[in-house]
Amino acid sequence: MDEAHSILATARIQLEKSLLAKGLRRSSERFAILDEVYSRNDHFDAEDLYLSMQQKSYPVSRATVYNTLDVLVDCGLVQRHQFGDEDNVKSRYEKSLGRQQHAHLICVYCHHVKEFCDPRLHFIKTSVGNALSFQIHAHSLVFYGQCTDENCETKPIETLITNR
Repeated sequence: MDEAHSILATARIQLEKSLLAKGLRRSSERFAILDEVYSRNDHFDAEDLYLSMQQKSYPVSRATVYNTLDVLVDCGLVQRHQFGDEDNVKSRYEKSLGRQQHAHLICVYCHHVKEFCDPRLHFIKTSVGNALSFQIHAHSLVFYGQCTDENCETKPIETLITNR
């Protein structure tokens, strides 16, 4: 069994246990949504996930997608991020299992999310926790700026001209 299948199998077991513990239905829709989430390697919103399920002709309602994402966040299988500024905050999601700790870069024009890993982040987290006698369980680091992707269609024209 390859690593992706092993992670998905672990996620399915964890979801099953969580649903049983909370007295929630173990519906095929919830497991199909979990499978779809774990087939992805991106940051997505609930609408992206819903449309992806529709394109695969899986009959699931928008409400089921939103509710299932909440369940998956609650049981630690999906991480919810609140990317954006105070005027335009958007929930984006990514799978949690099998992912190493990372931080995010977000283009303020095209809203593309890039991930990066840096071992110094773990050192900083540990040092801050030790210095302040604080047990850190998780952290989030997001840098907002301007990507240099030529396909960034929503950049202001003057930015595209000056970058050439």
